Formats: sequence, structure tokens, C-alpha cells
Amino acid sequence: MSTTTSHRTDRRVVEARLGNRLASALSSQTLSHDVGERLRVAREQALSRARDVRRVAPAAAGASVVAVSARGAAVLGGFVPWWQRAASMLPLVVLVAGLVAIDQFTMREQVMTAADIDAQLLSDDLPPAAYSDPGFAEFLRNGPAP
Repeated sequence: MSTTTSHRTDRRVVEARLGNRLASALSSQTLSHDVGERLRVAREQALSRARDVRRVAPAAAGASVVAVSARGAAVLGGFVPWWQRAASMLPLVVLVAGLVAIDQFTMREQVMTAADIDAQLLSDDLPPAAYSDPGFAEFLRNGPAP
């Protein structure tokens, strides 16, 4: 038996004992008419509330309920409309679209940078021997001297 079930059982036992003690104490004493009348009204109100709760409980059964599993995970129960499921997927769709856009942007920037370097190489006045020179990479970074 889990601790939650044992706490519920213990609480029910304590409530039953308290109820029995109160009932025996009230029945053993002679109550004034005023106190007896107030107790009768309070009992009727409690019964009325209990009936109202029983009427509302079946109507609320169709609503979605979040429960906690034995491992502590939240479990969604009940009926969930399709549009709520679709709306819950919206953040994931936006995230994936954002990642694709970022990938496309960086790819485009890399292509543009490579095209710019190629354009500089093809339009510059360098002798062919300069391409094999060890300082060629330095020349590309700094550009031609003024």
C-alpha cells in the first residue's frame, strides 16, 4: 500500500471515530431547543451540498483531468479537442521553423563569403606564383597594400 493510500485510510478512520464520538456525546446530552434546531439546519445544509456535489460530478467527468502517476509524472486523462492538441504542437512547429531559417541564413552567409573571396581572387592583379606563396593567406586577410 502506498503512503498516499495509507494517509487516506488513516484520515477516514480518524474522521469516523470523531463522528462517532460527537454523535454519542450529542445523543447522551439533553440539548436545548435552540441548539437542536441549529444542528438540524446545519445537517440539512450539509446533505443538500452533498446532493449538489453528486449532481455536478457526472457533468465534470467529461472534462479533462490531470492526475499524477506512481512515478510522479503528470498524466492527462479525459477528452481533449483536436484544436487543443494542435495548439499544443504550435511551439514545436515554430521552433523547427526557426532552426531551419537559422540554418538557411548561415548557409547563405557562408556561400556569400566564399563568393566574395573568389571574386576578389579573380579580379585582382596577382601573378600566378603568388597563389603558391606562403603569405598568400595573409594577403587575402589584409587585402592589397595601398
